[in-house]
Amino acid sequence: MTRGFWLLLHRWIGLAVAAFLIVEGLTGALLAFLPELNHWLTPQLYPGPHAGVELDLGTLALRAEALAPNARARTVYLGRIGTARIGMEARVESTPLDFDYLCLDPVTGEELGRLRWNDAPTSIERIMPFVYSLHETLAMGSVGEWILGFVALAWTIDCFIAFYLTWPSTKGGTSFRFFARWRQAWTVKLRSSFFRINFDIHRAGGLWLWALLFVYAWSSVCFNMNSVYTGVTRLLLDYDRPVWAQSAEGAVREARAPIGWSEAQSIGARLMGEQALAHGFSIDRPLALYALRGRGLYEYRVRSSLDIGDRYGSTALFFDAYSGELRRLDAPVGQHVGNTLTTWLLALHMANVFGLPYRIVVVLLGLGIVALSVTGVYIWWRKRAARRVQRWSSGAS
Repeated sequence: MTRGFWLLLHRWIGLAVAAFLIVEGLTGALLAFLPELNHWLTPQLYPGPHAGVELDLGTLALRAEALAPNARARTVYLGRIGTARIGMEARVESTPLDFDYLCLDPVTGEELGRLRWNDAPTSIERIMPFVYSLHETLAMGSVGEWILGFVALAWTIDCFIAFYLTWPSTKGGTSFRFFARWRQAWTVKLRSSFFRINFDIHRAGGLWLWALLFVYAWSSVCFNMNSVYTGVTRLLLDYDRPVWAQSAEGAVREARAPIGWSEAQSIGARLMGEQALAHGFSIDRPLALYALRGRGLYEYRVRSSLDIGDRYGSTALFFDAYSGELRRLDAPVGQHVGNTLTTWLLALHMANVFGLPYRIVVVLLGLGIVALSVTGVYIWWRKRAARRVQRWSSGAS
């Protein structure tokens, strides 16, 4: 295929995804400092750490259900220190809820407030949930996730096309001359015309940021088009698909009621303690308990010595929601090469490694993605205008 073909493909992929990448770049830059922004905007919901012994995950779930009798808990999450966020859903016989999460004080169990995802940011409490849902699904639910999956896949492919297009022609030249000419692609000539400066920013910026751009593009495929990510990763590496990405078809649903929250908390803590002894890791703190009702499972998650992230944790196990039998342990590293690589990929995407310096880098990367998108559209617009003038001149003559 000719260089012209790849240039045309790069142009149309860029135009197709530019608006989405601008949204993702801006919201991603904000989410790099999500805990701080949550605390700053809504200290009543996210007051930060305070003294006292935290209630266990099961007790917090029951407390949330007592506060909202028309709802039932589905997730309990302690990742935001000082706040327990309980995901809620309507009971089968109830009308739809006007909230998605209850925020509780993890020490006292008192209600701090209620949150609704995907709603327009009409109040200060809704700003960061809206930013998060905008970044995750364009605030459009499963439709937005589907759209962003295709955007991520196109972006990943375009990373390689764009890199190739920075190469100078190799006809009749030595390797030394190739690298001497390619070096110019990494620079911005500030004394040139406005168009040339935009072109240099677009080309050089893409080169300097290439590795991180690819990390974010490919990890976005993992989040939004996991079947593609799994297929490619399994071709190259030993990879065990996570439970959340597996089909729920065929899950056992018994006629009897599943284990309650208190018993699930006890079973999860016991099983995780046994796994820690068996596999030689230590548990820092419990983090989450999820009722995966459609799969007939509970997920119990902790932060452990296996976790690579600065915040949060991803050491998890799954057990049967009826018998309490252990189904699998998902360690963040050490089990499968592909899963370990994925853990690093997602931690980089979520600015969860290398502390404050990397979080600042992620903010700058988000702004860089915006700049690359804007300059790309500007270059296309200028060239399109020039082609129109040329055709008009040819026709007039």
